[in-house]
Order: sequence, then structure tokens, then C-alpha cells
Amino acid sequence: MAQVSLILLDDVENLGLAGDEVNVAPGYARNYLLPRGLAAKATPGILRLVESRKAQIAARRAQELADAKALAEKLAAVEISIAMQATEDNQLFGSVTARMIADELAAQGYAIEHSRIRLDPPIKLLGSYEVDVKLHAEVTAKVKVWVVRG
Repeated sequence: MAQVSLILLDDVENLGLAGDEVNVAPGYARNYLLPRGLAAKATPGILRLVESRKAQIAARRAQELADAKALAEKLAAVEISIAMQATEDNQLFGSVTARMIADELAAQGYAIEHSRIRLDPPIKLLGSYEVDVKLHAEVTAKVKVWVVRG
């Protein structure tokens, strides 16, 4: 299958960092990367543009990493409680989802996307859990989640 050569204009998870030259499937480039402005076709003009912006990209990456580390320290002290209906043997009717955890964090003032919350395995029992929140490629925070009878 043919590949398309692109230059990433922004960091793309599981693909590469801004400024990297990547080869991807044409459909992925046409339907996802190019419309969202995450990448551009690898031309000499784009290569020069990326080279001139390397310092800005590095500074932005350093700032994002520092912000993620600061947020991780704050989240380490956070405990949230989610009320769920359960059977007599503490089995939940349904399960606790990443969206529920994100909503509870938002209620406490932490705007975190539900896609950044890693639930593996799903929470299906009452109790206390440590949930990973991936804030940055290099930073993962742990949040204490209490699932109580509602």
C-alpha cells in the first residue's frame, strides 16, 4: 500500500512530535491529519517553516511538561467519590466510566478530558481505586476514586 510523507505541525499521540517527518496511509492523512492542521505535505517550504519554529516548539513542549507535572502534583491529593447503586455483595449495576470520573474532577475544578483517564480493568465493585490520568506523554497522575453505595 502506498504511503504519504508528511511533516507534523503539532504533536500527535502514537505517531510523532511536531517537526517529525512521518509516512502514513493516504486515508489517515486525508481524513484526519490534514483537515485538523496537525500535518502538512513534506515540501521544502514546510521544512523551512518547521526549522524556523523549532525553538518555539521546544519552548512550548517544555512549558506543557512543566504544567503537566504541576497538575499531577495537585491531582495526587485529590479524592473523588462516585455514588452508584449496587447489590448486597457490592457488585455495581453497571460500571464507573472515565466520563463519570472526568465529570467529578470538573466539579472540583480540574478540567480533564475523559479520554485521558485510564480505566483498566473497568470498575465494577464498591471500594477504593487508584486511577491513572495521562496528562502528558511523560507524566501520569494517580487519582483516588471512592465508589460508594448510592
